[in-house]
Amino acid sequence: MWNLPNILTLLRILLIPVFIVVYYLPWEWHHIASAAIFGAAALTDWVDGYLARRFNQVTAFGAFLDPVADKLIVAAALLLLLEVYSTPWFALPVIVIIGRELVISALREWMAGLGYRDSVAVSVIGKVKTWAQMIAVALLLLATPEREWLIMVGFCAIYVAALLTLWSMLLYLKQAWPQLSAEADK
Repeated sequence: MWNLPNILTLLRILLIPVFIVVYYLPWEWHHIASAAIFGAAALTDWVDGYLARRFNQVTAFGAFLDPVADKLIVAAALLLLLEVYSTPWFALPVIVIIGRELVISALREWMAGLGYRDSVAVSVIGKVKTWAQMIAVALLLLATPEREWLIMVGFCAIYVAALLTLWSMLLYLKQAWPQLSAEADK
């Protein structure tokens, strides 16, 4: 259980409080530092998966914790950014992204209870969605009022991420539809 990929995943979770504290520091460069911490955490997502597969260190603990770590750091960052970009135009993709994570987590748990765990396994579009979210969040963390262009690019990126989020949710729901639409045992 205590291999390098799992340690990197745990590190990603431990970076969340550090990221939050740095984000709120009354320091001129706090946005760059918080974006760097978030970026380092995002990079560990790729590195831990690569190392686990490359060196045959995939574990049940890692398979469970890796997506949880991704969801926690993205949700934490989105909630912090919602304070800065407190408009309906930013709240909408944030709600879509966080809401999708709740729906798919519940769907996976329910499907696993029925014995259909593999029906809703992480897909390529799910991985692309995660990276789109991480890039969008990093851009918005780096943005400052002086860099309005970066805010605009970040907003476009968060909408791309939200669209990919919806698309991946629809694909998962489609895969699970036979079980979702089945009559309950009486």
